[in-house]
Amino acid sequence: MRIAITGSTGLIGTALVRSLRTDGHDVVRLVRRAPAAADEVRWDPARQQVDTAGLTGCEAVVHLAGAGVGDHRWTAAYKQQIRDSRVLGTRALAEALASMDVPPRVFVSGSAIGYYGDTGDRRTDESAPAGHGFLPEVCVDWEAAARPARDAGIRTVFARTGLVVARSGGAWGRLFPVFRLGLGGRLGDGSQYWSFISLHDHIAALRHLLTSEELTGPVNLTAPEPVTNREVTAVMGRLLHRPTLFSVPAPVLRVVLGEFAEDVLGSQRVVPKRLLESGFTFTHPRIVEAVRAAID
Repeated sequence: MRIAITGSTGLIGTALVRSLRTDGHDVVRLVRRAPAAADEVRWDPARQQVDTAGLTGCEAVVHLAGAGVGDHRWTAAYKQQIRDSRVLGTRALAEALASMDVPPRVFVSGSAIGYYGDTGDRRTDESAPAGHGFLPEVCVDWEAAARPARDAGIRTVFARTGLVVARSGGAWGRLFPVFRLGLGGRLGDGSQYWSFISLHDHIAALRHLLTSEELTGPVNLTAPEPVTNREVTAVMGRLLHRPTLFSVPAPVLRVVLGEFAEDVLGSQRVVPKRLLESGFTFTHPRIVEAVRAAID
């Protein structure tokens, strides 16, 4: 297949490009600068511009670009950047694909389990409504921005991603150095659920979405059994052979992280109902397997 990807230099994008090319697929990378290689195509999300000529022949598009949610403190300006990078980029891409004489067959657009907000200890699948707060509102607008592609008859799938377990990037990548120093511990009381997925399974799931013709709309990309932060802490300490004596009280997190602390302390027990029903098989269904895979 000829497949176009945004966000190709990020944690997930880099791994996806490598996986696809290893299997012989032709990958086109959308970049926000002048193309410097034959596999690059220019796009400008802020100006709503996409070089559709460079996407000719693409059967699929995977849209992963967006500002990191936890990269900076949530000032009003950065919250706007988080929203705009997702909504404007998705809208630009969806409209461009819809305008093509021969559009791609499938558009896999990134989303997040932040859509559901704080779910407490309730098992939550794709049938659940949107939650309340900044991240759920962003996710609702993010997914709505893909409507031009759906209206044009392009099979559109929203990959609602959980916490990706990887040592080289993303939120989990920040945990590994802390635990290796013996400074890891619970966040708050540790009772909040974390819906995780190994990097290997995440890439496999994205590829599954590309080829599973029956899948449209939201699909949760999380492992089958979410675990509590307390369980994550125990597994990280055991596999890295480090003590986990420290804990970060909720008031301290709120001082350090500001508004984002409420999402760190929030609980999301999200399960991949549609992914499992479509026949996907996890290589690392349990947290101990996911962490071990990231370490190896």
